[in-house]
Amino acid sequence: MKQFDDLIARAKSAPKHIVLAEGQDPRIVAGAVRALQEKIATITLLGPVDEVRGLARAAGDSNDQITIIDPAQSAHHASYSEEFLHLRRHKGLNLADAEIAVRDCLNFANMMVRSGDADGSVAGARHMTADVVRSALQVIGVDQRYSMVSSFTLMIMGEEFHPVKTAVLFTDCGLVVSPDEDELAQIAAAAADSLQSLLQDDPKIAMLSFSTRGSAVHPDVTKVENAAALLQQRRPGVSVEPAIQFDAAFVPEIATLKAPGSDVAGAANVFVFPDLNSGNIGYKIAERIGRAKTIGPVLQGLAKPANDLSRGCDADAVYGIIAVTVLQAQNAV
Repeated sequence: MKQFDDLIARAKSAPKHIVLAEGQDPRIVAGAVRALQEKIATITLLGPVDEVRGLARAAGDSNDQITIIDPAQSAHHASYSEEFLHLRRHKGLNLADAEIAVRDCLNFANMMVRSGDADGSVAGARHMTADVVRSALQVIGVDQRYSMVSSFTLMIMGEEFHPVKTAVLFTDCGLVVSPDEDELAQIAAAAADSLQSLLQDDPKIAMLSFSTRGSAVHPDVTKVENAAALLQQRRPGVSVEPAIQFDAAFVPEIATLKAPGSDVAGAANVFVFPDLNSGNIGYKIAERIGRAKTIGPVLQGLAKPANDLSRGCDADAVYGIIAVTVLQAQNAV
């Protein structure tokens, strides 16, 4: 797919150092070795050195190019423990607790990112999203532009039967369960920034609903409309269509009927779902029935890149999220 190939080419143009916390998982190792061999990133895997080295060699790292660190044995353990203590002392943490916490692969990976020893982290093949996000929030923190972390899923449509060959963002499909108006506006703003940095395009934001331009009246529609108004207040000039149905946002012919004169309808590239139910269901239908290639959910709103994988991921998904994490690191503020 051209859109995916373009992303890979941009990642290769300025490779970054990505640390993957779950070096004992063969899927993680296979995706990481591929990313290294294709010169997308330099790689560090965490875990018992001998075990992870064996997996890396089996996956094709015959020259032992991948760096492997056992958090319990690292020379950085003491300094990372002190920093973690500084971050969590207000929660009653002591040094002994901090030393234990930093042995955890999620915390160690994110301490590498926080300290500048890596540019981004990836986990989630063996950890629940809640654990991955909690560690990222505690160690890396939230970008000063936002007050929350959300996620997006990159949807790439390049199959012969797809009417439009393009890449778009669906948000939020993996994290915020029931956003209120303010949170929905923040999700949309973060996704607009993500689209600009990831796809290098101007965002056209569709605030999705079961109503288009007042075709239905309901508190759920009002929430979406109010969120769009908040977004426009905070981002003057942003292209956003409030409360629009997916078909009107995506299909030009339907857009002319349902939302004539809109510069977003029929051309949207950021699709903001009103809640996690609709977002998660929507992206999985597009992936499984529509055969869109998906990458994500990708975390947005963190101070530095840290991403979560599905526990059902394969090596290709790991490779893809490494590439996206590299692109996020290239554009990190």
